[in-house]
Amino acid sequence: MSGLLALLDDVAAIVKLSAAQLDDIAAQASKAGAKAAGVVIDDAAVTPKYVTGLPAARELPIVWKIARASFFNKLVILLPAALLLDAFLPWLLTPLLMLGGAYLCFEGAEKVWHLLVPHKEHGPQQADTLDAAHLEEQRVKGAIKTDFILSAEIMTISLSQIDIDSLWVQSAALGAVAIGITALVYGVVALLVKADDFGLFLSTRGRLGLTRGVGRGIVRGMPSVMVVIATIGTIAMLWVGGSIIVHGLHDLGWHWPYDTITAAAEAVGGQSGLLRWAVTAGLDGVVGLCLGFILIPVVTRLVIPVTGWLFPEKG
Repeated sequence: MSGLLALLDDVAAIVKLSAAQLDDIAAQASKAGAKAAGVVIDDAAVTPKYVTGLPAARELPIVWKIARASFFNKLVILLPAALLLDAFLPWLLTPLLMLGGAYLCFEGAEKVWHLLVPHKEHGPQQADTLDAAHLEEQRVKGAIKTDFILSAEIMTISLSQIDIDSLWVQSAALGAVAIGITALVYGVVALLVKADDFGLFLSTRGRLGLTRGVGRGIVRGMPSVMVVIATIGTIAMLWVGGSIIVHGLHDLGWHWPYDTITAAAEAVGGQSGLLRWAVTAGLDGVVGLCLGFILIPVVTRLVIPVTGWLFPEKG
């Protein structure tokens, strides 16, 4: 009897330990995922453009192709790579994080620049000169490439926010972030790309006037929804990218940007935590925008030509 009670005590201890670890995993995954919100929003805002100009019947299969590649990239390639770097080259994480932050600043500033200086879009017009299968292949390749960069940033940001040394908790938390974020992003993308079709269905086949009105409202409103999402994504990229750069410089020993922004937030925000956060995020975004504008000519005139020369596209 005493042996049975001892066994039950051991089982109870194991259950408590497992529950505590699950709580740790959930808490760390939630914290890490929240910090990567800017990249997540941009990922959801960017992906729908890759199905523009393609047959409606191919929209969801294309989204699934990209999502499947995203799961593979995060779980099979990036998660082990992040853990190995954290274990053997932890000093490299901050520079890599800052490199990703600089990429976010560039992407966000480039969108602002294109808004200020309108230019001709070249993506959807390709549908006039390429067959649908070839265009779909090109779009999927481009989307997977972009997703890999954003996924690398998400995983690096997430790992930087996990403050528990247990390899098991780190792995499980990163895995939870990878699965949760990918499912969320591509679930939202699937809803976005099919929302206008759903609205059209309601507007033409709805039996009630109210139903048809809702359908017409969805069709008319989707372009504005996409603009709002893209705008939020751009702001989030600049905020997150600037914040990564400021904190990275602080970790590397240059404290002035971080200390200046912190002092400004405390001076303006006072006792209001929300106001302090808003000032900090706004100034981080300004840093991100300024850095992004500096990077635009560097990337467009140096990095992209050199990359194209080193890795030419195969016809």
